Amino acid sequence: MNRAFVEVGALAVLGLAVLGLWVRSRRSTIESDGGYPTREGLALELGRLRERLVHYLTTTDHRDIGLLYIYFGTVAALWGGVDAMMLRTELLTPPADIWTPETYNALFTTHGLTMLIFFVVPVFFGIGNYVLPLLIGADDMAFPRLNAIGFWLLPPSLLLVRGGLFVQVAGQLLSRLAPWVDAAFFFTLREVSVGWTLYAPLSVRSQNPQLDLLLLGLHLSGIATTVGAINFIATVIYERADGVHWGNLDIFSWNMLVTSALALFAFPLLGAALVMLLLDRNLGTTFFTGDGGGPLLWQHLFWFWGHPEVYILFLPATGLLSTILPKFVGRKLFGYRFIVYSTLGLGVLSFSVWAHHMFTTGIDPRIRASFMAISIAIAVPSAIKVFNWLTTMWDGDIRLSAPFILSAGAIGTFIIGGVTGVFLAVIPVDILYHGTYYVVGHFHLIVVGIIPFLMMAAGYYWYPLITGRWYDRRLAQFQSVLLVFGSTVTFTTMLVVGGLGLPRRQAIYPPEFQVAQQLATVGAYVIGLAVLLWLYNMVASYWRGQPVRTTDPWELKATGQFTREWQWFEDRLVAQYDMEPAEPESTRRSYAPEAEPTSLLGGAVGSVGRTVSRNAALGVVGGLVGTVLMTGGLGTAALVGVLDPASFGELATLVGLPASPLLGAALFLVGGTVTWPLLFLTFQEYLPGRLLFETGLTFATLISTGFVIAFYTGQSGLELLGYIGFVLVAHWAYGLGLTVTFQYLRRRNVEVVDG
Repeated sequence: MNRAFVEVGALAVLGLAVLGLWVRSRRSTIESDGGYPTREGLALELGRLRERLVHYLTTTDHRDIGLLYIYFGTVAALWGGVDAMMLRTELLTPPADIWTPETYNALFTTHGLTMLIFFVVPVFFGIGNYVLPLLIGADDMAFPRLNAIGFWLLPPSLLLVRGGLFVQVAGQLLSRLAPWVDAAFFFTLREVSVGWTLYAPLSVRSQNPQLDLLLLGLHLSGIATTVGAINFIATVIYERADGVHWGNLDIFSWNMLVTSALALFAFPLLGAALVMLLLDRNLGTTFFTGDGGGPLLWQHLFWFWGHPEVYILFLPATGLLSTILPKFVGRKLFGYRFIVYSTLGLGVLSFSVWAHHMFTTGIDPRIRASFMAISIAIAVPSAIKVFNWLTTMWDGDIRLSAPFILSAGAIGTFIIGGVTGVFLAVIPVDILYHGTYYVVGHFHLIVVGIIPFLMMAAGYYWYPLITGRWYDRRLAQFQSVLLVFGSTVTFTTMLVVGGLGLPRRQAIYPPEFQVAQQLATVGAYVIGLAVLLWLYNMVASYWRGQPVRTTDPWELKATGQFTREWQWFEDRLVAQYDMEPAEPESTRRSYAPEAEPTSLLGGAVGSVGRTVSRNAALGVVGGLVGTVLMTGGLGTAALVGVLDPASFGELATLVGLPASPLLGAALFLVGGTVTWPLLFLTFQEYLPGRLLFETGLTFATLISTGFVIAFYTGQSGLELLGYIGFVLVAHWAYGLGLTVTFQYLRRRNVEVVDG
């Protein structure tokens, strides 16, 4: 099958579909009363299009530039999405019977580069361009003309990177329609197939001239990103309104500031590495050859850009989540200051973990150990964000709108993707799974599971502000659920097959994985359908959506969250349409959870922050008592021979320590003392049991199942029954020790406070 024709055809169908929506939406202007197009109507509509085109080509207004970024990023997303659908279609069957392995590699290369470089960053820069000046009370970006230049560098850079596809189609059409014409020139440019990481020496030795154009296009896009980053930094620092200071700067602006700082340091380095690669390919230098700097130098330079790039993609999404989520739960954001600190921490640490992508390259073990430690530590700031988001939703007045569904779904997928990333930060685990679909599942649960989710959530949330119209809200809810479902199915399936050892980046795979690959492909098709529904909703509603008839479309005044951009929207409606400012029928307190005077567990006093820390400390003491009691049961099981103590050694290997049963047992004791009590305190309200000790027994039973599976060493018959029985009794002892101790200490603590 001809890949070039299929891909260009798919893009043409998408373009024609959007054009058809436009024509259908503008029929009232173009057609006469009889339903036929009129010359006057067509001329009027074409004149409007010409005016809009000239306006967008010459504008320096931050809102127009923001929309251009979003339009461009959406086109790039659809293009990269077509690549992804073609990849997943090939993987429906084990052999490479739809595309050749060479074509599969080309699709893999262009999908990665298109999505990471030309989709995510432009869309977030577009959202930032539109709303950030409104959020901080600025009239425009600090450098409006530079802002326009930053955008207009992107379309030619995308054409340089991916223009080979159109050249191929032109050559094939020419050879078929005019066979007497020599079309050999058109076949010299082929889609690059060396992988999106462009690893040397393959990228140095490739004879495809399209690779040189790709490197130039990436360099040009890096210049555009750097220009945009400088503009955001200057705008946030110097263009804030008088009442906006660092203590009340909104979270999205904080995240765009840190993102821009990362881009300012990361992208110039990528540009330098790309120039060195170009010189190696064309002038015979030896930066990345065996007799010079070596191929490993490219990996160091690439990932020194690549891992901060992950946070350049990720941080704006977390800023949007922290901005949008509180509006739909009726609560102010919990822990504003700590979320800001976690964002700054991620920005600093992101430059210190690049070598965890290189654990399998044979670098010095001492260097690997240091990068492992920092890679594990970088999970802490992200965990802070997750706990703050969950606490923000705690006991909130949730509105099940499309923005909320996408925000809540993003938290769930991010938790799974983040936890699996912690496993990959451990050297022996990474060495085992580095070349498998486990990495693909982890990565996509982040970049698909939170980034597009929050882009769409932001689109839904600010759609009335941008267009003055409503979208189809029922369709938006359905599309949001569909997107979360498709993403979960696709990428958790990849985690499973990756855990079973299925290699990634291969067009051909063993037949025993076919069902799982088909399941992942069906999930990918569901994602594609959800994206098309979103696109239809956005485009059709732009012309046919119901006009917004209130200055407070999301009823934010009722909870005191009517922020600056909505105040700007209200002022515009009042000035243009003489609308009355909306006033809520009733107001309700939108308190920050840390200021709430009640506790999470009841019976304690003081703020939630103090209560949580006190309960955590009491839980740790209870966990210590429970662990001591459980040790007796497990020790007895080991003495009678139904539990093998050597199985604890595997725990030590998971964190890079020697396979020592003593070290593993120590880690197990630490987990029983600290981790399990905190999990119990978090989820105890959702576990069955009227009394606390009954809930503790339920919790202990649940965690005992994990122990039975993890430490099973082949027992059978009566030995297996004894193993299960001792484990269950030992965990019940743990649950009783934990809950009884916790309840006793908490009661004593309350008596002391009351006294």
